[in-house]
Amino acid sequence: MTEKITRINPEQLHETPGYSHITVVEAGRTAYLAGQCPLDRKGDLIGSGSLETQVDQVVANAITALGAVSAQPEHVVRSVIYVRSNERDILGAAWRRLTESALGPAFTTASTLLGVAQLGFAGQLVEVDLTVALPD
Repeated sequence: MTEKITRINPEQLHETPGYSHITVVEAGRTAYLAGQCPLDRKGDLIGSGSLETQVDQVVANAITALGAVSAQPEHVVRSVIYVRSNERDILGAAWRRLTESALGPAFTTASTLLGVAQLGFAGQLVEVDLTVALPD
């Protein structure tokens, strides 16, 4: 059986900037990726002070993690994006950079964007948490 992912935006809810209010999955297996951080293979933070560089590293790490389970960005069924900021412009910049990246299809699903006070590593500005409906 091939996985079936349906994305729904009820007319009674507000329009979205690309994500879906509801994602329904009819699949046998699911993968839950740990929050992908802007760290290199050695565990060193990449792009201190640069949201763009950190987003790019998070994208690269997420693509690698997806590949490890034979999945693609379009198999993502839920995403949570954490940005260390309370400014809408910065949150929007992170959203745009992610949605315009190779990981972009992951954010057409049920997605949440949060501004937070602190993330796990000193200097960390962004983290992405993904849930994936694995292909057969």
